[in-house]
Amino acid sequence: MTRRTLFLLFAGLFAVLGGAAAAQQPYDSLNTAPPGAPTINQSLEMHSAGTPRISPDGHWVVYEITHTNWESNAFERELWLADTTSPQRIRLTSSKGSSYDARWSPDGKWIAFLSDRPPLLSNTKENKAQIYAISAAGGEARELTKIETGVNSFAWAPDGHSIAFSAADPQTKARKDRDEKYGEVQVISGDYSMTHLWTISTSTADSSDLSDSTHINNPRQITEGNSYTVSAYSWSPDSTRIAFSAQRDPDLGSGETADIYMVTVADRTVKKIVSTPGPDNGPIWSPDGTEIAYETADGSEYSFYMNHKIAVVASAGGTPRVLTTKFDEDAAPIAWSADGIYFAALQKTYAHLFRVNPKSDVIERVSAPDTFIAQQFSFTRDFRQAAFVGAADNTFPEIYVSTVKPFTPHAITTIGDQLKGFHTARRERIEWTSPDGNAKIEGVLIKPADWDPNKKYPLLVVIHGGPTGVDRTSLSADRYYPMEIFAAKGALILRPNYRGSAGYGEAFRSLNVRDLGTGDYADIISGVDYLISKGWVDRDKVGAMGWSEGGYISAFITTSSDRFRAVSVGAGISDWMTYYVNTDIHPFTRQYMHSTPWEDPEIYRKASPISYVKKGTTKTPTLIQHGGSDKRVPLPNGFELYQALQDVGAPVRMVVYPTFGHPINKPKQQRSVMEENLHWFAHWIWGEPLAEEIH
Repeated sequence: MTRRTLFLLFAGLFAVLGGAAAAQQPYDSLNTAPPGAPTINQSLEMHSAGTPRISPDGHWVVYEITHTNWESNAFERELWLADTTSPQRIRLTSSKGSSYDARWSPDGKWIAFLSDRPPLLSNTKENKAQIYAISAAGGEARELTKIETGVNSFAWAPDGHSIAFSAADPQTKARKDRDEKYGEVQVISGDYSMTHLWTISTSTADSSDLSDSTHINNPRQITEGNSYTVSAYSWSPDSTRIAFSAQRDPDLGSGETADIYMVTVADRTVKKIVSTPGPDNGPIWSPDGTEIAYETADGSEYSFYMNHKIAVVASAGGTPRVLTTKFDEDAAPIAWSADGIYFAALQKTYAHLFRVNPKSDVIERVSAPDTFIAQQFSFTRDFRQAAFVGAADNTFPEIYVSTVKPFTPHAITTIGDQLKGFHTARRERIEWTSPDGNAKIEGVLIKPADWDPNKKYPLLVVIHGGPTGVDRTSLSADRYYPMEIFAAKGALILRPNYRGSAGYGEAFRSLNVRDLGTGDYADIISGVDYLISKGWVDRDKVGAMGWSEGGYISAFITTSSDRFRAVSVGAGISDWMTYYVNTDIHPFTRQYMHSTPWEDPEIYRKASPISYVKKGTTKTPTLIQHGGSDKRVPLPNGFELYQALQDVGAPVRMVVYPTFGHPINKPKQQRSVMEENLHWFAHWIWGEPLAEEIH
């Protein structure tokens, strides 16, 4: 498991078809907005597009559109098709629940996908994701699996005759008997449900036989047992073997045990072919089937902040060879063509496609221009075309297609139409020097649409999570924090890419090791000072907010400084000792602190916001928001800060979302999160009456 799973990036990829109607909806009485800005409801209802997959011949792209279903209180996904040579777009699926993760059959005749739609003749309340297939020409989708625990992911065999998929093991009879005898109990670091590989046949001759469903729904298990749990996997070019990554158990803290394995499909023989310290993930095959590329920490004991690299090993096993030692960022392999291994990587606030020659280790950037975000790539069979999600400064992400040589992207969706009628704030990159002089700090400054450099504005600092998140200059629908409303009310917004942020290289990501909180705070406060020095900020009206790591830094601000008029702490760490013993990702803390609390209690004390709470000096009004079932940053962190602020008499409000984990990921609760933040800062920054009841 890589560190990419450990933080929330709130600049999601948002797109829409026909979304201009959103600008014409009436304002909700609870969600009024200044002229020109979307209301909270309108922001939550903005559609998004992602996961584009180009057809083998390059004529079509299938992709997902996410929409808001208030009735089911869910963000649901449906599949669309776009012609790469014309404006034609076709809605491919329309059902209850979501349809997603579409993949073309090798012959391009079928599109398989996952869906949690209610199956026919079923009265079950909880629908598990299953594999469906639909003709690329349209028609009704056919259900290909009926897996008790649901399907996690799947991949077509290159010959089109079968599909591999991963699914969690069902509850054992022993576990069921125990629950029947004792009621529900949980054994910590036990009671695991391992994920394993299965295959289903899709044809007897070619994939067109999917029209006959009599041979499906008879899966064959390929891996089994309790010695590992499977994550990513891929088929060999000849469809006889599957390479996969697996770790010892499903705990996030066990991600560093991930290694690369090989299974021969015919006889289910499994062999480990890579076993190095640190995580090894995401195998992909060479075109001739003799080698496998994968993402590796290259044996580093600090895999959470050191560069992840691409390595290659013989498919029969042997000594791996690392290819990207000179590339100073995480390199995530995507596909291997005759021209080399394609991989994705962040570059400061942008993202690009690269290619490495596995023989010479020479790396070249494929995507352009420099100031462009290009992600989620898929390729045609001949690797001459690609589809991806892309965005330029101050634009919504679109679905793009491009030739690979030369790279000439053009959008095949009209995402920005959903903003017609609004006057959105403008984003630009700014830079300042860290107080210790160790680095240049970059941030995104959001200016009101009617920006006047001769005026002084309230300043709101919105801090990303991670700490290896990154803020960008592209547009996205507001979630958690109503930034367009804040800007329309007359605020500057700073989104700092403080030390530890991704996209700036390994040395920069390492700067907050054993300096969490203090170094991050210094970077942020120096950014505030920089903007004040420009004459743009009313120093008496400065606020801060953030979620996850951003919530932790916000908690550090509220307990360490009297310079901020108001703060919002979202799922933030208040005490690293409390965090360490409660979290589901213990190695994260040990790596950044280079110790446990028992080995170096002082570094844990120094980095903990709770250490700085003092009566008479801690008085910043603070809103605390937290998921009641959060395993990443468990709820005791929120209660500890809440009680401490109450004890010293600081204004504090705490809101818990009982059934939610680390993200608040349903629209009604996101509406609450945004309304709470809007009212909190409207009162403490703009002096408006504090709302007694907002729900």
